[in-house]
Amino acid sequence: MAEHTKEYIEQLYMKKALCMTDFLYFTRYFFHARFRPAKFVIGEHHKIISDALNKVLRGEITRLIINIAPRYGKTEMAVVNFIAAGLAINPAAKFIHLSYSDDLALLNSDYAKEITQLPEYQELFPEVQIRKNRDSKKIWNTTKGGGLYATSAGGQVTGFGAGLVGSATADEDKEMKSFFAESGDLFGGALIIDDPIKPDDADNEKERERVNNRWESTIKNRINNRKTPIVIIMQRLHERDLCGYLLEDNKENWTVVSLPCIKDDGTALWEFKHTIPELEALREANQIVFDRQYMQRPMPIEGRLYKTFKTYDVLPPDCGIVKCVIDTADTGKDYLCSIVYMPTIAGYYVLDIYYTPQGMETTEGETAKQLTKYEVNLARIESNNGGRGFARNVERICREMGNTSTAIEWFHQRDNKDVRIFTKAADVQNMIYYPANWEKMFPKFARDVQGYMAAGGNSFDDAPDCLTLIIENEENLGWDMISVER
Repeated sequence: MAEHTKEYIEQLYMKKALCMTDFLYFTRYFFHARFRPAKFVIGEHHKIISDALNKVLRGEITRLIINIAPRYGKTEMAVVNFIAAGLAINPAAKFIHLSYSDDLALLNSDYAKEITQLPEYQELFPEVQIRKNRDSKKIWNTTKGGGLYATSAGGQVTGFGAGLVGSATADEDKEMKSFFAESGDLFGGALIIDDPIKPDDADNEKERERVNNRWESTIKNRINNRKTPIVIIMQRLHERDLCGYLLEDNKENWTVVSLPCIKDDGTALWEFKHTIPELEALREANQIVFDRQYMQRPMPIEGRLYKTFKTYDVLPPDCGIVKCVIDTADTGKDYLCSIVYMPTIAGYYVLDIYYTPQGMETTEGETAKQLTKYEVNLARIESNNGGRGFARNVERICREMGNTSTAIEWFHQRDNKDVRIFTKAADVQNMIYYPANWEKMFPKFARDVQGYMAAGGNSFDDAPDCLTLIIENEENLGWDMISVER
């Protein structure tokens, strides 16, 4: 019996240690305790979020933004379980939780408190006890002075503070010291904001600015010391939602964890929730909503230069010659863009796009491979930014690869880039056809084309510029052609 008791105590201590040092373990353990026999289905994004929240609990991150789609477990992890885990580490930890809806904030508050009262939680953390005279959904406290205040982002928060007024150290608690020997400081609570604006208000400038102004005037001042973490969890809704506003100058050095539902390699972030066909159906239903909420790529509805994109499933029968236009990049600044296409009477059908910020030591060889793979008949390379030397090297590599059929020419572009892009925008929309799944095939290119604004202020214009070159190439306008010396 004594052996069993010793083994039980050792297992209990091991569970406690894991819960206090591994946030994902904590989440899985208490999810199962709450919803038995259900288990927490782990996706790659849960591990990424957990790693970030572990760093918050250890004091390594004090300003964290997590951008992820709805119903991907963000609130369960970063609000409900995070509060319960923080109190397990330090029952004196003080939290403020805000959301766009008072009802939602109170519901999350209730869920967090529910975890602390589970038998499994009390078995591991009996020191976390709720005071009977301060026990409501809006505000509840522990007997150690910690607790939670929950309300809407526009609600009353003055008079309440997140985090400890001083700095609690591990030396104050011998058991805690064994878990936090490296940092020395105990976690003291956090300000947690979950979806500060609702999707229906995303395009309402008055509502967006109300939240942003509320941040400046009240919310950001509700921390009790500079070490108190602020965690913002939200789906992106607009380029000037609270995340966009805070990242305009990033004065507070925010750590951003952005998790689009379709990853750069074209696979789904969490197939348990959405497969690629399901995500593509969501995209088809509403491109704007999909870009914002599911890809964390907020773009304004108004002001886009390109509003339609034609696609094809099968190449038309009159395709024959294969061409390529290449816009070289300034080192460390722009993207190289190389588009292989087939011209027809009806339009220009894109076969492949090579779009990268890498240097010429990489792009020369990769471009030669692209020209060879697609058996390009004629490639034309802009010579403005070292393009002449780039063209010579690409041709040399092509010949070394056994490609003797691709003719390579360079040209100098004298006209203003912005004017050219704007002038040819209608032609780009009407005449260029992309593969049906082009956004998945070329995600960064799609991002920069779809987000290009007519009014200017664009970070990257290389993709629209290269599309414009296709139109100019076929119309034979604006080309100062110089053949590469043989």
